[in-house]
Amino acid sequence: MIKYDLHSHTNYSDGQLSVEQLLLRAVEKNIDVFAITDHDTLAAIEPARCLIKEQNLPLTLISGVEVSTKWESFEIHIVGLNVDCDHPALNTLLASQQSKRQQRAIAIGQRLAKNGFTGIYEQASEFAKNAQITRAHFARALVERGVAKNFPGVFKKYLGRGKTGYVPSQWCDMQTAITAIHQAGGVAVIAHPGRYQMSNKWLRKLLIEFKSYGGNAMEVAQPQQAPSERQFLGELSKEYELLASQGSDFHFPTSWLELGKNLYLPKDCQGVWQAWEAN
Repeated sequence: MIKYDLHSHTNYSDGQLSVEQLLLRAVEKNIDVFAITDHDTLAAIEPARCLIKEQNLPLTLISGVEVSTKWESFEIHIVGLNVDCDHPALNTLLASQQSKRQQRAIAIGQRLAKNGFTGIYEQASEFAKNAQITRAHFARALVERGVAKNFPGVFKKYLGRGKTGYVPSQWCDMQTAITAIHQAGGVAVIAHPGRYQMSNKWLRKLLIEFKSYGGNAMEVAQPQQAPSERQFLGELSKEYELLASQGSDFHFPTSWLELGKNLYLPKDCQGVWQAWEAN
C-alpha cells in the first residue's frame, strides 16, 4: 500500500528541519508520496527535487504550499498540492503574502518589545534565518526566555488573539488563494478543518463556500486525532463531494507527532491523489 503524507514544513517557513533532514526522515518513515507545504512560499521545492535526484531517494515529491487566508472572522489555511512552482499568478500572490507576513512580524516584535521583551524581533529572526518570520519563531524565542514551557503556553499568554503580542493578519481571501492554486494547475485543500474552533454549523458553512469557489479537497486524517473526528470529517468530505487528504502537518519531531504516523482515510473516502493520478 502506498504511504502518503501531504502536509509538512521545512525551515524555509516555520519548520525546524532543513530540506535534506526532512526528506531523509520521510524516507526513514517509509513514506512513498510526500508533499512539502511551507507557509506562503515554494522556496523548498527546487532544493528538494535536486536532493531526491542527487541521492536517488525512493520518494515521490508533490510540490505544495500552505496559503493563509481570511474567511469571516477565521484564519483558514488552504493547501495547494501539485502546483506549478513557476506560475506567475501563484508567485504574485505568494509575494504579496510574504510582504504581509514581514509587516506583521515587525509589528509583533514592536508590541512585544514595548512589553519588556527587548530584542525579541532579532531573536526570532535568528531562528527564522533566511525564512519568513512567523509567530512560531517568536514562540521559540519566548520559550527560550523561559516565559512559558511550550508553544501552547506562549500562544495562550502572549501570541493568541487578544494577547500582548497578537497582531491581526491581513491575508488574502479564500477565493483568491483557490483561484491562484488552480491557475498553477494545483488542487486546493482545506487544511486541518478540525482545528479552527468553530461549531459544526460554521464548519459546514465553510465547506459550502469553499466548494462554491472551486475547492477540491479537505484534510481528513492527521496523526493526533480522535477516531470520531476522523470519521466525522470523512463523512463531511463525502457529503460535500470533496476529495480527502491526509498529512502530518509536521514541523519538528515530538513524542506525539511524526511523519506518516497514523495516516489513513476512513472507508469510502476518495483520496486527493486521484486528482493528479488520473491525469
